[in-house]
Amino acid sequence: MDKWQQQEFPMSLADFDFLRNLAYSQTGIVLPERKKQMVYSRLSRRIRFLKLNSFSQYCHYLDNNTQELPEFINALTTNLTAFFREKHHFVYLDKQICPQWLAKKQKRIRIWSAACSTGEEAYSIAMTLYGQIDLSLFDVKILATDLNTQVLETAKKAIYSTEVLSTIPANFATKYTKRLANNAQFSIKQRIKEAVHFKQLNLLQPWPMSGPFDVIFCRNVFIYFDSDTKKRIIKKFRALLSDGGYLIIGHSESINDFTTDFEFIGQTIYRARNRTAPC
Repeated sequence: MDKWQQQEFPMSLADFDFLRNLAYSQTGIVLPERKKQMVYSRLSRRIRFLKLNSFSQYCHYLDNNTQELPEFINALTTNLTAFFREKHHFVYLDKQICPQWLAKKQKRIRIWSAACSTGEEAYSIAMTLYGQIDLSLFDVKILATDLNTQVLETAKKAIYSTEVLSTIPANFATKYTKRLANNAQFSIKQRIKEAVHFKQLNLLQPWPMSGPFDVIFCRNVFIYFDSDTKKRIIKKFRALLSDGGYLIIGHSESINDFTTDFEFIGQTIYRARNRTAPC
């Protein structure tokens, strides 16, 4: 007998195909055969919670209960993040991009964290901006979106374990965070929180914002998509970026094979070409 039929919750090949096809249609995430154990592990928690006996029952439940779809998506999406993760991106924002805005006397600044997870990336962006400019004198908005509704709730609360406080530069930690009474957690100060606006967004569905954005962070997301999905999303990003705006992606990602609309700056940073300029 197939080992997947002998486990706590039997899962047939048909069950796995149903689940990965649903994941792809709803999120664009590709789940190859090697991800079967991950799918089993993450969805088993939902099956236990719902008091079901097999993946077949769970597939049937998903097919007949639309309210389960967000829980299904939340269970499957990966949310690895950290403050100032891939530090060179924040150095570039601090040392290169912010001075460009100041030199142009640009007052309107829009940044989008397109897969913000529990908020660390968006708050790192806000701290970096505050280190260079007085946000009260500029029209600054940081949009932070994620597919997963659960991580967005954590992001909005802006309360984190003190174990990760060391990942924030010491001068920023002093200025923009405060330890809570239990000393096991810290919170992001209000002026940083006010710069960030969290929204739930599925990148495969219509986007309500009109832009233009000056910088879009979309890091470690393209690795989950197939080529067609990547092309569609990159094209939509370009449509929302101002000429000369920046797209910042993850360290193991590249968009060079999917578009000629961007100039590669280095270290997974791309600049949008002028729409009237030749490629």
